[in-house]
Amino acid sequence: MARNRRGQILDIAAGLFVVTGFKGTSLQDIADGVGCSKASLLYHFASKDQILTELLTPAAGELGVLNARLSGLDDREAVHAAVEGFVDLVLRFRREVKILYDDIEQMLRHPALGDVQETIERLIEALAGRSPDPAARVAALLVLGGIPVACAKQAEMPDEELRAVLVRSALRTLDH
Repeated sequence: MARNRRGQILDIAAGLFVVTGFKGTSLQDIADGVGCSKASLLYHFASKDQILTELLTPAAGELGVLNARLSGLDDREAVHAAVEGFVDLVLRFRREVKILYDDIEQMLRHPALGDVQETIERLIEALAGRSPDPAARVAALLVLGGIPVACAKQAEMPDEELRAVLVRSALRTLDH
């Protein structure tokens, strides 16, 4: 029962964070959405930050796994694997990515994300083909910023079709 309640709290909180933002959502809003008291909510989670941590930790972990996979690849292979891996990650963690991107400056400093800024820098390098050319980095940043936006705006497209369009478009942006 406690695990089901925790899952319900996480689900309601994620939905509220997507709609009103992390800062715009109170613990009382989450408790009201779950249909419990704030005290009951605090029994399961000590703070709103703890809820956010539990929501973002799996996505941050998957980003780390993607980066580890990219480190052993040559530059060209890394670009393709980075694009496909990032698209898959965004599709799998749509809500979490939206929460993160809605207030990216604050979220990147959140303890739940640990060294995610370093991980993102390595992802940008891989997307840029590890090129020192500033234009390659700009293209990588476009891909990194554009995929989550495009994914969020195309909810009516089936995931497999959306994935193919995102991968193809990202590779074209990166000149691959």
